[in-house]
Amino acid sequence: MLTGKAKVAGVMGWPIGHSKSPALHNYWINELKLDGAYVPLAVKPEDLATALRALPALGFAGVNLTVPHKEEALRVVDEIDEIAKRIGAINTIIVTTDGKLRGTNTDAFGFMANLKAGAPQYSASAAPAVVLGAGGAARAVCAALVDAGCTEVRLLNRNRERAETLAARMGKAVCVRDWAARSQELSAAGLVVNTTTLGMTGQPALEIDLAALPTTAIVHDIVYAPLETPLLAAGRARGNHVVDGLGMLLYQAQPAFQAWFGVKPEVTPGLRTHILGPSLPSKA
Repeated sequence: MLTGKAKVAGVMGWPIGHSKSPALHNYWINELKLDGAYVPLAVKPEDLATALRALPALGFAGVNLTVPHKEEALRVVDEIDEIAKRIGAINTIIVTTDGKLRGTNTDAFGFMANLKAGAPQYSASAAPAVVLGAGGAARAVCAALVDAGCTEVRLLNRNRERAETLAARMGKAVCVRDWAARSQELSAAGLVVNTTTLGMTGQPALEIDLAALPTTAIVHDIVYAPLETPLLAAGRARGNHVVDGLGMLLYQAQPAFQAWFGVKPEVTPGLRTHILGPSLPSKA
């Protein structure tokens, strides 16, 4: 039951109907029996600044941001932390006690937390990592890997120029390789991460030969629809440990929820089942 003291947060996007964030955060609110709510906010790009500036007056604790607002919000908020600056995007805004908007990005945290949960044996400093793609998710993944101690991140993207731009933000540990050589670049790697949409439901499969990848390496796909992509299926078939992408969505929400509602929620099998719904198997 909501009262006049309820804490309120939400997610802004355009459109917003596809977002799983309301189901995710409200699951935690209900599980923890909090006096609060998390709502979807359909905000047109031209209205973003006005909507964000209204948050303190409306009593919001903060919001998440999704497409197409993550980069534009950098120009609106009052404070930006270092990880958001490096990634070049904001996915979480916290309204401070003095009414300011503090922007951060929890995607790097979500990626690494999911990787640790799904593959606790993984050591970032032990072997090179291969990252496929150069969008916002790839920026978060590269930042997380560099911060975790990976000294060689091989970045491959169909548009090499975009990969070069990303690498320039991340430092010397991230090196750009040719997309055409993606299968060969798996040699001696300890981790391969697909951050592209290839393999997503309705998209072409990612064409890559895993033969050069050590069987001790982790195969990770941030796509979670389907939960087991062709890449994960190929990795599993040859004996690689695989990690699906749903956990990144779940774990990236933890820091924001804790900042808004004052308690750290848990990522549980029940939460996975709730977010997947009846149409998808909850395979870890």
